[in-house]
Amino acid sequence: MIVDDSLTVRTVFSRMIKLEHDMSVVATASTAESGIAELAAANPHVMLLDLEMPGMGGIEALPKILEAAPETKVLVISSLTADGAEATVKALSLGAADTMLKPRPGGFNDDYRSNLLGKIRALKGIKPEEAARVVATAPLTRSATKAPQVVAIGASTGGIHALNLFLRQVPKNFDLPILITQHLPASFIPVFANQMEMAADRQTVLADEGVEIQRGRIYIAPGHGHMVVRKSAGRHVLGLAYHPVKSGCTPSVDPMFETLAEAFDGHVAGVLLSGMGRDGTEGAQSIVAAGGTVFAQNAETCAVWGMPRAVTELGLAAAVLPPAELADKLIASAGASAWK
Repeated sequence: MIVDDSLTVRTVFSRMIKLEHDMSVVATASTAESGIAELAAANPHVMLLDLEMPGMGGIEALPKILEAAPETKVLVISSLTADGAEATVKALSLGAADTMLKPRPGGFNDDYRSNLLGKIRALKGIKPEEAARVVATAPLTRSATKAPQVVAIGASTGGIHALNLFLRQVPKNFDLPILITQHLPASFIPVFANQMEMAADRQTVLADEGVEIQRGRIYIAPGHGHMVVRKSAGRHVLGLAYHPVKSGCTPSVDPMFETLAEAFDGHVAGVLLSGMGRDGTEGAQSIVAAGGTVFAQNAETCAVWGMPRAVTELGLAAAVLPPAELADKLIASAGASAWK
């Protein structure tokens, strides 16, 4: 279903989708109000939602859409402006699954089409019974041996909403530093950092070369490089890396997990939240091999059960639960030294 006030955008998206044998456009609407009115009859798997429309607008409509059709995944079509970034991150925190930048005139090219169709297919998701089979046949292969001194979270599609649920469940006096790598356009990262600061009620720092990791703070990977960690003169400090990784993601979860496992000698709790692909899998293997713990979000609450599924299939996850319950599990396993 396509909800956008631009006839041109609705027409272009419709043509792109109708060329695919495995997709169809079940409805289009020029306002959020008419989109909500048609939602029950259309019953879409995925909705493309413009945020900047006359009348109700996408942000105001989003909670109503998610309440009326909880199984529908919302792909937000965002403008390139600063206001657009603010609105998009807010929409993602409210439960929109993913975002696409609305291209400038002439930007609806083959690369854009391929990216759009890939996101739609990913958001279609897997059947619940398939997820149940994966969890049932992939028991944890190794138990953690070391209490965490740091928490590291990797997330992608659907991850911002999950991060909000996770961080709001973490008490203020839980004092371990938290590192976050979230796949987002670079221009969105400062807005995202502010969102995480409000959700967690603790200071948030954008990662940079030489920044010391301190207890009680959150560190966010920038959009243009990987956040990595090293030990220097008895201190744990951040760095930035720019090497290509197997997942193709920048920033990537794998370098964060891998360098933390080494710098903290396995005293790491890694968390993988909603996201497509397998980013974080190799890093999770490093954490578990060093004696740390990995937690994964469950399929039922993920927008895309890709990254958490990969570690679950390999038997690396100590728990596979909704975000708030993962936070409870982590807190219970952290021990007395995690509190101030």
